[in-house]
Amino acid sequence: MPLSYQWESYHTPVSKYDKGIHVFGDKFQIYFVENEGMAWGKKFGGYWGKMALTLFRLIAVIFGVFYIQSIIGKKYHRGFIVCAALIFAGALGNLIDSMFYGLIFEESTVDHVAKIFPAHGYAGFLHGSVVDMLYFPLIHTHYPSWVPFVGGDDFEFFSPVFNIADASISVGVIAILLFQKRFFKKKPEEASAIETNTTVNDTVQIS
Repeated sequence: MPLSYQWESYHTPVSKYDKGIHVFGDKFQIYFVENEGMAWGKKFGGYWGKMALTLFRLIAVIFGVFYIQSIIGKKYHRGFIVCAALIFAGALGNLIDSMFYGLIFEESTVDHVAKIFPAHGYAGFLHGSVVDMLYFPLIHTHYPSWVPFVGGDDFEFFSPVFNIADASISVGVIAILLFQKRFFKKKPEEASAIETNTTVNDTVQIS
C-alpha cells in the first residue's frame, strides 16, 4: 500500500461517545479521540505508514533507555535527567497504545462501547491508535485582520486534544529549552580542570 501523508485538524474535536464531558465549564473538557498518527493529528496513512510510525517510536524508546542510563552514569544535572525521563515516559506510553491497543480492544462506535480482550481486536499488532482525551480551549478569539494568510480567521488556544503522554513529552522538552543554561552549566571542578590543562599547554608551548 502506498504511503500518504495527512493532516487532521483538532480545532473541533469529535468524540465517538458524545460532545465531551465538561469538567470546568468550557475551559476543560474530556473527549474520546483515537489518534492514528502523531501529535497535532499528523499521520502517515495506510498499513505500512502506521507500521513505520510505530517502529520509529519503538526505536526511539530503545534509544531512550540507553541514553537515560548514560546521562545518569555521567551525573548530568538532576533536572535534565528528570526532563529526559518525562520525554521517555511519554514516548513509551504512546508506543504501548500503538503496539497493543488494537489487540486488546474491539472497535468503538457511537452506539457501542468497546470491550476489552475480545476474540479479535479492531487492529493488528503495531497498528493501534493512540487515545487522546484532554481538551483545554482556554481562549476563543480571531486573528487580527492585518495578519497575513490567517487574518480574520478563528483562533483558539489551546486547540489540540492530547493525552498525559503528550503532556509529559511537551513539559520535558519545554523545560529543557527554558533551563538549558542551568542544566548544561559546567561544574566548578570541570572548569578548574579546563583552566589547569590550558595553563599546562601554554607553559609547554613557551618552553
